[in-house]
Amino acid sequence: MSIVFETLTNTLEGFFGKIRGKPRLTEKNIQDGLREVRLALLEADVNFKVVKDFTRSVSEKAVGDEVIRGVNPAEQITKIVHDELKSLMGPVDTTVPLGGEGPVVIMLAGLQGSGKTTTCGKLAKHIAENYEAEPILCAADVRRPAAIDQLETLGRQLELPVISERGSDALTVCLKARMQAARQNRSPLIIDTGGRLHIDDQMMDELAELKKRIKPDQIYLVADARTGQDAVNSAKEFNRRIEYDAVVLTNLDGDARGGAALSIKAVTGKPVKFVGVGEKMDKFEPFYPDRMADRILGMGDVVTLVEKAEQAIEREDVEAMEEKMRKARFDLEDFRKQLKMIRNMGPMKELMSYIPFVGNKMDGVDFDESDLDRIEAIINSMTPEERARPQVINAGRRNRIAKGCGHRGAEVNMLLKQFRQMKKVMKKLTRGGMEDMANALPDQFTAPGGPMPKGLRKKSKKKGKKN
Repeated sequence: MSIVFETLTNTLEGFFGKIRGKPRLTEKNIQDGLREVRLALLEADVNFKVVKDFTRSVSEKAVGDEVIRGVNPAEQITKIVHDELKSLMGPVDTTVPLGGEGPVVIMLAGLQGSGKTTTCGKLAKHIAENYEAEPILCAADVRRPAAIDQLETLGRQLELPVISERGSDALTVCLKARMQAARQNRSPLIIDTGGRLHIDDQMMDELAELKKRIKPDQIYLVADARTGQDAVNSAKEFNRRIEYDAVVLTNLDGDARGGAALSIKAVTGKPVKFVGVGEKMDKFEPFYPDRMADRILGMGDVVTLVEKAEQAIEREDVEAMEEKMRKARFDLEDFRKQLKMIRNMGPMKELMSYIPFVGNKMDGVDFDESDLDRIEAIINSMTPEERARPQVINAGRRNRIAKGCGHRGAEVNMLLKQFRQMKKVMKKLTRGGMEDMANALPDQFTAPGGPMPKGLRKKSKKKGKKN
């Protein structure tokens, strides 16, 4: 989700910066700033009425009786905007109710092309991994053979059963799937329904009939975030006709504006429950309004970063690595393992976007994943002794390593130099103290987003001279 809300985030940063220089909040300086925020929200394709209500609410709270005396104006307005964003998108219950007798039935609805079939697979994988449940899938999009083929392929990939019956009607397939789920003692039954390129009476009548006869425990509307207000308008119409429980927003990673995520709850009254953030089956996440508000305001999303780490990295590996760092026994083999752990968590730019006050500085910064491939290739070309004791690498060994990995000797030298610098930083870090760590960095080292702050640079040891 690294590109979502980029423009809005930058505009809000500018707004807070202007307020930061003011001694107190007034109606004039609030309104001046909110004009830019209003435009940014509209450019983000947020519903016009939602924009109007949001800016009015922020203004009332900022200049009304709720102003806290003695609090920094920029901090206060940031908290107000954060709370309003969270309220706009929430509250959301991200759990999937699976209790009761017999199979729980979850029906997915939406327009053709919104990603319903893929979402069926992603939702099944999410439930199987996070609940004590054994999902079963039902291919009820009987008018589109490709949808049946796709769901069957996903079922084989996920090792989950798929109930389908070509040439039959959707209701018959769903009833058959329900009986099969009960017979196999599997739950939930996730139903992929048919869609159209636009809303029509025939599709809505079919969904209403399925809802009436199947009585699903939950209905999720699948909407494509990239379609912006079209997604919001179709969500409103679907809710009017069949009244669903929650929304799954797909392709949120491909929507730089984010208008649908900010508008749907306010317009329909139904929350966004899950989001799709990539094509792969594991690119599926619960939607947390407070975390999204943090990211919009450039505060990062540390909780999600930690969760990704927990999924990708074994605790034993972390503890072993921590012990080696603490005792200064960290070598190139450990570095290679650590690199693999980090890469299992996802692309580097995406991971950086979760770090507070760093992710919003990544616009225009291009992380070339091939650089990490090159580092791994160089280390792979080394012998176990060279990984454990890099100091033994002389000119002859360097040339052999370079030839073995297909890179230049200068690149091998650069990796070794960077590794030595990193070990110096680690030694300081294990002794504690941010200033100690900063002092271990070479003068040319730059932190993410810019140079190290002057106050953390090494002080000159020469008597009578100060930096």
